[in-house]
Amino acid sequence: MGTAKRGYHHGNLRQALVEAALQLIEEKGPTGFTLSEAAKQAGVTPAAVYRHFEGREDLIAEVARQGYEIFADLMDYAYDSGQPSALSAFAATGRAYLAFARRHPGHYVAMFESGISINRTPELAQVARRGLGVLEKAAAELSQHIPPERRPPPQMFSAHIWAMSHGVVELFARGSPGTKSPFPPEDLLETGIGIYLRGLGLIAPDG
Repeated sequence: MGTAKRGYHHGNLRQALVEAALQLIEEKGPTGFTLSEAAKQAGVTPAAVYRHFEGREDLIAEVARQGYEIFADLMDYAYDSGQPSALSAFAATGRAYLAFARRHPGHYVAMFESGISINRTPELAQVARRGLGVLEKAAAELSQHIPPERRPPPQMFSAHIWAMSHGVVELFARGSPGTKSPFPPEDLLETGIGIYLRGLGLIAPDG
């Protein structure tokens, strides 16, 4: 590989290990590799890894933290691009979720499927709440258009959409064997959200 000859200093060895972990997570899943494999992939000795990460979970948690940074920025951008309409801002965040999962599969797995708690570190918790908070904020704004007696709590509203988005990613956007759909994942998510919003009276029946 030759990467060991670059002479890593400070943060760039740490980042090289994160990049190696991302590739291994995509290829083998979050529990399918060891720290030694991540070191080999990065072109360094296993001993060098332990100067930066105590174990594989610490490395995956850093991958997740960096993923949430990208995710939060993407969700913010999607939300802003849909303004000033609460409806289009909300729909944009749903699409951004699916786009993120497709574009950043290693990060996505580390964030949502590795079993790493977002409360593992304060930094991880903070950025995770920022990313997921955008969806909740969009739901809260949109729910103001529902009569109070029929209005679900925004946290429930956003949780439903998150569950639908995650389900579409898991079942249909990953190419998992046996879960092929005749419809593109984007269409499944768009129509699913549309039906949900119609049920809440936020879109006209023929809208």
